[in-house]
Amino acid sequence: MSKIIIIRGNSGSGKSTIAKELQKTLGRGTMLISQDVARRDIMYVKDKPNNKAVDLLQTLITFAHKHSDISILEGILYSDIYKKLFSTVCKLYADNIFAYYLDVSFEETLKRHAQKPNYEDFGEAEMRQWWRDKDYLPGMAEKTLNEKMNREYIINLIYNDVMY
Repeated sequence: MSKIIIIRGNSGSGKSTIAKELQKTLGRGTMLISQDVARRDIMYVKDKPNNKAVDLLQTLITFAHKHSDISILEGILYSDIYKKLFSTVCKLYADNIFAYYLDVSFEETLKRHAQKPNYEDFGEAEMRQWWRDKDYLPGMAEKTLNEKMNREYIINLIYNDVMY
């Protein structure tokens, strides 16, 4: 039975870093689906309602369900804009969804963003504009991860949830 891990949170919260390390930990064949890659790099669309990246992500999720034992979906993935995507996830994966929300303060996201190689691509003004406090998914049990939890702890927590 195919499983999916969802890692969500605001810009600079650590989603991509956690997802990439988790993929390596879980091993080959673990599919990583990044909202940023689908939306910004492939589709080149803004993160607004009815953007075409939602359809692309649904296609990737459907492919992952058929071809990967464990998949990781990561991104800001606003609960309202990606509602259709999460509905598809629920239909495909049912009880095999492991969802996590990185609840990191705005100040901490700014610090983390400043450490990224692409930190000059956008700054505090854009991050403040994108910010949504506690944008939890309705109807889906998401575990909340906070900024006091280090990367290794989070990866071990998710790994143990999924594998045991």
